[in-house]
Amino acid sequence: MRRETIAVHSGFDCDPATRAVAVPIYQTAAYAFESADHGAALFNLEVEGYRYSRIANPTTTILETRVTELEGGAASVAVASGQAALHYALVNLADRGGNIVSTPQLYGTSHTLLSHVLPRQGIEGRFAESDSPEAIERLIDENTRAVFCESVGNPAGNICDIAGIAEAAHRHGVPLIVDNTVATPILLRPFEHGADIVVHSLTKFMGGHGTTMGGVVVDGGRFDWAAQRARFPMFSEPDASYHGLVYTERFGPAAYAARIRSVYQRTTGAVLAPLNAFLLLQGIETVALRVERHVENARRVAEFLKADPRIEWVSYAGFAESPYFELAQKYLRGTPPSLLTFGVAGGFETAKVFYDRLGLIKRLVNIGDVKSLACHPASTTHRQMTNDERAKAGVTPEMIRLCVGIEHVDDIIGDLDQALAGALAGKRP
Repeated sequence: MRRETIAVHSGFDCDPATRAVAVPIYQTAAYAFESADHGAALFNLEVEGYRYSRIANPTTTILETRVTELEGGAASVAVASGQAALHYALVNLADRGGNIVSTPQLYGTSHTLLSHVLPRQGIEGRFAESDSPEAIERLIDENTRAVFCESVGNPAGNICDIAGIAEAAHRHGVPLIVDNTVATPILLRPFEHGADIVVHSLTKFMGGHGTTMGGVVVDGGRFDWAAQRARFPMFSEPDASYHGLVYTERFGPAAYAARIRSVYQRTTGAVLAPLNAFLLLQGIETVALRVERHVENARRVAEFLKADPRIEWVSYAGFAESPYFELAQKYLRGTPPSLLTFGVAGGFETAKVFYDRLGLIKRLVNIGDVKSLACHPASTTHRQMTNDERAKAGVTPEMIRLCVGIEHVDDIIGDLDQALAGALAGKRP
């Protein structure tokens, strides 16, 4: 068993006891019981402990504790990927049917989950006309089980009015789920603005090195499930699969997270390997420092692109003319993340040539890596969507999504410059 010491410095108040501790890597499948009665108590959720790594693992628990603390929540469940986290977060509320109301600006696979996969499981995905609280509230009805948004849309770069959306959801007794992958808790903590549940793809900025898949669901611990018993009976009524256990009574503010672990992770098994949890913890150790460099480089790159006549437009919330400038001041302390989009003059084909000519900047669909990464969404991540769906998601044919890394900013700009020069001259690589 290997031990490493890691530390987290988030810029927020954290328990000093958890900032630097020895992290054991428990690479094991199962755990011995003290006795038959001890095993029974574990399986009945009567005592804390470990029985099988599909359900919980000590290394993963440390990761969950860290992320919970960074986000300011009550409990977390770490899983195999960000998409697994979102799936669990939604079905934990809607496994008896109903609908999920969402903003239209979503990551392509999240859109597919809501528009195609969940409907086959009896859960309707509803997409508002825009990300405004008013547009979202118009779709909420007695069958709505959650409202969902991305704090910063991928790839659209829109910034959601979390407080406004939360108020709209809460007026109808519905929780708000926020995907905070792009912003990270370093720039934004959604619970402070009324969100109830937060999800992350830990693969991205939190891990930071593009090596390790992982996701997490964070329970804010503030939504009153008992008060909304009619809509969410699964939390306040006895669970027959656990001999009548009632989650709100046994787990209190962490009832939502406990049900994900006990029902979904246990039975469907999107488990995060202990070694992956360790690697993600190593990434979280430097997340605050990396984000600082990411956002400064992104500002310089956005200014370069804005001044370049070979670029038709730049979507960056740090510009005063951006429709999201004020929301960036309110939610991101005036510091937009390093995800930005721009349009290459010449349209779809020129954008593809530009994309193919990139050298330092990697052609990947991932984001949040220390390396600068670019994507042409119309031909990759959002390819399966209709033209209308792409337009509502903010994806245009000439769009390039750029996630600015932590390389020297002059090298990043130099690569963009040479790729633009070649593309506009019609020179394929």
